[in-house]
Amino acid sequence: MPKRKLDPLPSAAFQILLSLSDGERHGYSIMRQVEEQTSGNMRLGPGTLYSSIQAMLEEELIEEVTRRGDAEPGHERRRYYRLTPSGRKRVRSEAEKLADVLRVARARNILRGDYV
Repeated sequence: MPKRKLDPLPSAAFQILLSLSDGERHGYSIMRQVEEQTSGNMRLGPGTLYSSIQAMLEEELIEEVTRRGDAEPGHERRRYYRLTPSGRKRVRSEAEKLADVLRVARARNILRGDYV
């Protein structure tokens, strides 16, 4: 079996998948959502965003959404993306791994406070 590009899943790709978990988004919207959901700790530049999107398209974790006449005026060229079923499964699996790490860190008194 050939090695997948996104194995392990880079943090930028994980954040992009999370940003798509509640619906379709275009590139700039993904960038804003990632910044918001990380409280400004991760800001994706266009190179990171679109290379990550390309890799996730190739691995069929996301897909481009065909938009018809419902695009806002002046925004007809925007490309929208959404999670595929395998993308949703992958982001869930990754979140579960992180939750396990968090439990261990708490048990060893590494983290204190109001983390998840």
